[in-house]
This record gives sequence, structure tokens and C-alpha cells, in this order.
Amino acid sequence: MNVRPLVDPDLDAVAAFVAADEERLFGRPSRIGLADVQAWLAGVDLEHDSHLVEETGEIAAVGWVEPQTGGFGVPAGLVGQDCQGRGLGGALVEWAEARLVETGRTRIHQVALAADVRAPALFAACGYREVRRFWEMAIELDGPPPVPVVPDGMRLESFAETDARLFHHALDEAFEDHWEHHTRPFDEWWEEKRGAPGYDPTLWFAVHDGDELAAVVRNDPNRNGGGWIGALGVRRSWRGRGLGRALLLHSFGDFHRRGVTRVGLGVDAENPTGATKLYESVGMHVELEHVVYEKELR
Repeated sequence: MNVRPLVDPDLDAVAAFVAADEERLFGRPSRIGLADVQAWLAGVDLEHDSHLVEETGEIAAVGWVEPQTGGFGVPAGLVGQDCQGRGLGGALVEWAEARLVETGRTRIHQVALAADVRAPALFAACGYREVRRFWEMAIELDGPPPVPVVPDGMRLESFAETDARLFHHALDEAFEDHWEHHTRPFDEWWEEKRGAPGYDPTLWFAVHDGDELAAVVRNDPNRNGGGWIGALGVRRSWRGRGLGRALLLHSFGDFHRRGVTRVGLGVDAENPTGATKLYESVGMHVELEHVVYEKELR
């Protein structure tokens, strides 16, 4: 086997590798494409923080790790169906842990699909415990959604880059009570978002209340087979007024006008603000469940 870092020309093959695994796991065509892999790897130092395992010129396994603010890191790894049972999964786990220790991290979060029946045993054997579950939810639009309504005196408008700092502040405040939220400096956040492969500011929206941004949504094109609600947040003082619903419906309508009829998002299954009920109320349903496993690094 040959082990080396990922390089950009590998990403098409990695997308096909991930899609093939998803098709075997769920028995349906995969929606994973190049844009998804590019988004996953946007913050990863490929030279130092990725592994590609090849056998006879084909991908046998792939893994990467992204150090996070807050003293932990989130790796991802996948072993091909034909190569499972040969210790590659454990090797990817060991490599990710060692790399995070090198970068000074003290915790690690491994994420697996709930449908992957091999994952619990692998992570238990490596000393992990389950700590959280997340859902991917989606809707197939069969027509234009209802027109969004915001309270009198407020305005729902497209994002202006001159408001980037206000947008960052609003989103950060909205997620203060989210599990494992850690504030990122504006300059670091803005450089990452503006430089992302799928960055499209015409897909970002905000509800204005005077000079304040009360609620914001950041959307991405061409993710998971359709549009993607990247982040939706309502600041505490403005909750309970229907602003999240308004931004969600406005996003659906904007995607529909662009000819995109499928829209998805990711959400904490234990979200404390009631987001899952909001998404269900507008017709979204759970498609996938992810399990987060945690381990303290020594």
C-alpha cells in the first residue's frame, strides 16, 4: 500500500469513493459530489493533515483532520468496502490522534454515520464514548414556498459585505448556547468564508431591526445534491417572533427561483432553541443521523 497526503487533483476520485460507500450503505444513489468534498476540506492543511491510502492504484482509505478552536479536533475517515477488516480504520484513528496531539489539542471528536454498524465497536475499542447526535434534514420543494413574514419595522434583505462584521456578531451570539460553540475571531472567520469554493454572497440574508441584525442565514449552493442552509441563527432578544421561519422560507424561495428544488441542512438533534421543530414545521425531514464520539487525548 502507498500512503501519501491528498492533493487537489485527488478530490474528484475521493468524491466518487465517498459516494460509492454511501450508495452501498443506504442502497440509493448518492448525492455527494466534488463540491461537498471541497467544502469539507476547505479548512484542512492537506500536506500535513490528510492521508490517502492506495492499493494497486485505487483508493483503499482516506482520512483528514481539522484542528478546531476550543482545544479539540475533528477528523474524518473512510475505508473502502473491499478493504475493511484489515486494520485501516484503526490506523486512521491512531494517525488522527497523534496529529492532534502534535498540534496541542487535548480532545478529539470522531463522527460516524449511525447506519455504519462497524463504527461503534471500532471507537469503543479505541477508548471513545458517544456524546452527541446530529441530523441531516432535507425538503423537496414541489412549488414556491409560502411568502415569509417579518414583524412590522423589520426588513429581510440580502447580505451586503459591508455588514460582514455585524453578520459574524449576530451568528456568533445566536450560537452561544449551541453544543461546543467556540467564538472565532472575525478576521479568521471572514477569510475562511469568503475564500470557500462555494462562497456566494447572494445566498446570504439577514433580518434588520434598525441598525441591528436580528437574525441571519448563510446558504451554500450545490451541496448534498441541492441547496444547503449552512447556518441559521436568531439572536436571543429577537427569538419567538418568527424570524428563523422567515429566513428559512426566504431561502427556500430563493433556491426555488434558481431552479433548485432540494434544500438540506445539518442540526444538533438536541438543539436547545427548538430548531428541529421549526425545520419539521416547514416540511423538512430527517435523512441521515451522525454520531459523535469523544476521547480525551494524553
